[in-house]
Amino acid sequence: MPDVDRGAGRLGTLYIVATPIGNLDDLSARAIRVLETADLVAAEDTRHSGRLLQHLGLRKRLVALHDFNERARAGSVLDELEAGLDVALISDAGTPLISDPGYVLVREARRRGLRVSPVPGPCALVTALSAAGLPTDRFLFVGFLPAKRTGRQSALGELSQECATLVFYESPHRIQDSLADIEQVFGSEREVVLGRELTKTFETFYAGTVRDVRAELESDPHGGKGEFVVMVHGAEPSGPDESGGMVDTDRLLRVLMSELPVKKVAKMASELTGRSKNELYQRALELREG
Repeated sequence: MPDVDRGAGRLGTLYIVATPIGNLDDLSARAIRVLETADLVAAEDTRHSGRLLQHLGLRKRLVALHDFNERARAGSVLDELEAGLDVALISDAGTPLISDPGYVLVREARRRGLRVSPVPGPCALVTALSAAGLPTDRFLFVGFLPAKRTGRQSALGELSQECATLVFYESPHRIQDSLADIEQVFGSEREVVLGRELTKTFETFYAGTVRDVRAELESDPHGGKGEFVVMVHGAEPSGPDESGGMVDTDRLLRVLMSELPVKKVAKMASELTGRSKNELYQRALELREG
């Protein structure tokens, strides 16, 4: 519970407060107490967070802290903490800093020796993984993939041999394009699970091969609505084989060549695989000509 001692020289605490990703009943009792006693609430969107506070019957001083103003605004929030005020940092949904603003503020608070205290709760990636049925002993959270196809395919190419379960966030207007690129880079049989509208009334999971999930999502009249958590089964560990691993490298080269010149493809593939740039250049030429 927040420190209530307001004596001279006291430093405030920065509380990182997780808020619901959909269902308001998921807000913890501790989170409510922190919001009740905080002197200031730093919110990603003050209008959105204002509705949450109104739902709790709270009137609080709000300050906007988002991707576009965090560096400029962090200093004034830190000054409030050094003046002895407690600050609650919240995002629009879920746990702050997980693909949400707050990194600059928290890092600088640590540098200044201020207390930073997490108030755990909902997080979309953990919520989705817990119900996906994919391996969770190792997973890699990637956040949002690049918006443009070239960058997205390049990012996926770098992850093509990753054995851990991969987790992405995606918006409804890009979900089909992202799935198409996952299929092209990872192959149509790679296992995928999508979580949509988590904890909300129309919560839906789609599971199967990426090809089947694409078709199921396209046939669902509600499939283009809501935010998505995309989870992809990791690559199978690869041992040495007669082709020297050329099959996976060929796929990577083909994907990169669809967008980049051969010389750049060879350089990028060399950095990703550790193989000789000249060898990859020759192989790329063979694939292009054959």
